[in-house]
Amino acid sequence: MTDKSETAQPSGLPYAMSAYLIWGFVPVYFKLLSHVSPVAVVAQRVLWSIPLLLVIMAFRKQLGEYAAIFRHKAHLRNLLASATLVAINWLIYIWAVSTDHILAASLGYYLNPLVNVLLGRLFLGERLRPLQMVAVAVAAIGVAILIGDALDTLWVSISLALSFGLYGLIRKITPVGSVPGLATETTLLAPLALGAVLYFAQVGGGGFGDDVTTSGLLILAGAVTAIPLLMFATAARRMSYTSLGFVQYTAPSIAFLLGVFVYGEPLSTTKLACFILIWASIAIFCADAIKSYRASKA
Repeated sequence: MTDKSETAQPSGLPYAMSAYLIWGFVPVYFKLLSHVSPVAVVAQRVLWSIPLLLVIMAFRKQLGEYAAIFRHKAHLRNLLASATLVAINWLIYIWAVSTDHILAASLGYYLNPLVNVLLGRLFLGERLRPLQMVAVAVAAIGVAILIGDALDTLWVSISLALSFGLYGLIRKITPVGSVPGLATETTLLAPLALGAVLYFAQVGGGGFGDDVTTSGLLILAGAVTAIPLLMFATAARRMSYTSLGFVQYTAPSIAFLLGVFVYGEPLSTTKLACFILIWASIAIFCADAIKSYRASKA
């Protein structure tokens, strides 16, 4: 069950860049919802994504493909796993942004490309070149430095990197179209999301209905969720997993600048040392990618 429109144009780079630019600036959006419970925000993201995705599938004549996924046990099992992973990722990320831990979230997405490299090696048979191994080792040293100074937020970074890395891996190996796949994930999450919305409607803290601005932002969560994830899923199927990780540096770089210069999060010497090592590993990784590209062209 593949998306014919996705095989017509093999390049996934425009989709990847668009997704990561949106994700880079998305902390600004979630900062506006800091007064709402992260669980409630995730629930609203899920529920408002579904009608938008149904409209997109109707326009692209993919409703039949969407329905067929529910009759394919293997695909449904994979998408249940990816839905769980993306829900965990959303919850941790929103919590990090709302509690002034944007730098920890940024670090997680700096680490994610290196996690992609390791997952590609373990599950997709993509070989690690010498420079890639060096890049992973340098990043590991940077993370180890944080253990002595920022252990309380290190779990945020590692959890975000692992959950999104595994999510992308599952979506890459599951042969379903981007929109039907994402629609299936949100549909599987819908019962829990609806339960959460009803719960917060009783106890308060859900945000929806409190005021026009908050309600509007929560409704917009559908588009904020669906559009970049759709672009990412499309890119993941069109690019090598290693190349996809390379493009991702756009998002954490934007988030890092927002955390330091817009929201004034403290950047300790230890954190700065960690980021420097991560940036060094990225430089090594980029150098290897350029070298490999030139060799393939030759």
